[in-house]
Amino acid sequence: MNIQEQFNAVAKEYDENRKKFIPCFEDYYVSTTDFAAKLLAKKPALVFDLGSGTGLLPSFWYPHFPDAEYVLSDIAEEMLAVAKKRFENVPNIKYEISDYSKKLPEGTPDLVLSALSIHHLEHEQKKSLFKMIYASLSEGGTFINYDQFCHETEDANRKTEEYWIKGIKDSGLSQKEYDRWLERKKLDRECTVAQEIAWLKEAGFKNAECIYLMGKFAVISVEK
Repeated sequence: MNIQEQFNAVAKEYDENRKKFIPCFEDYYVSTTDFAAKLLAKKPALVFDLGSGTGLLPSFWYPHFPDAEYVLSDIAEEMLAVAKKRFENVPNIKYEISDYSKKLPEGTPDLVLSALSIHHLEHEQKKSLFKMIYASLSEGGTFINYDQFCHETEDANRKTEEYWIKGIKDSGLSQKEYDRWLERKKLDRECTVAQEIAWLKEAGFKNAECIYLMGKFAVISVEK
């Protein structure tokens, strides 16, 4: 199955299992978002969430900026259907079924977010996307990527993978969901944090910082 088909297949169980796949879930999503929201150069009026899935990441950002307009973009319709239920009766959240690697939503956002999505792109696609995001952002706007990364050495990668897989197996995840995860994992095209920061700088971004790092999971913040 391609990425769209695989994520449509797991949409309903996605949020329930997310904590089992991310041992640092609370720090990664909650604490880092609370911190990042305080770092923004300006209060966002328009926010894009790329590869939004079930809308998990914007659910943590929305309380900080409830008056902003949000556009949740994803290629998987079933995932966005879950997001629509999450934000039912919230009028300032819109949904767009699209491939953000080819075209971003319309508008000039002050904040662009993404979580655990961009690592599925080939490296050249990442570079192209970062240039598109830079071009779309308002002056002083911010791009924050919560994603999955590899390490600089094979030894560090091996040890991190072993730690991660053991945690997933010990989490109580069903064998069916574990097997699905292994299939999705084949789609990963990870880079290192240093590589991504270099590509972001090449795209024109400044003040590039890794504001969170634990094992495979890191959050990078950059400004236009």
